[in-house]
Amino acid sequence: MTKHAPLIDDDGEVRELTAADLRRFKPAHHVLPPALQKTLGMRARGPQKAPTKQATTIRLSPDVMAAFKATGRGWQTRMDDALKDWLQTHSPRVEG
Repeated sequence: MTKHAPLIDDDGEVRELTAADLRRFKPAHHVLPPALQKTLGMRARGPQKAPTKQATTIRLSPDVMAAFKATGRGWQTRMDDALKDWLQTHSPRVEG
């Protein structure tokens, strides 16, 4: 096992953290006792009941991205709604 530098020096000062230190960190819900998690107001997120959306990668023009991002939090949902609205009156063109 690799020996790691202590996070605290002889004077009790915390040293600057490195990228290697951060890679060894674990999520709080994995290391804190349940009673402390409750005291801190941490809540576990339950499993998703049914997948409602699908992750994807898509290339969009910068002006479209800027317009939707400018609307603030929830811009991806608004973009999804705009595409659903478009599908109400249009049919995607089939290549081939």
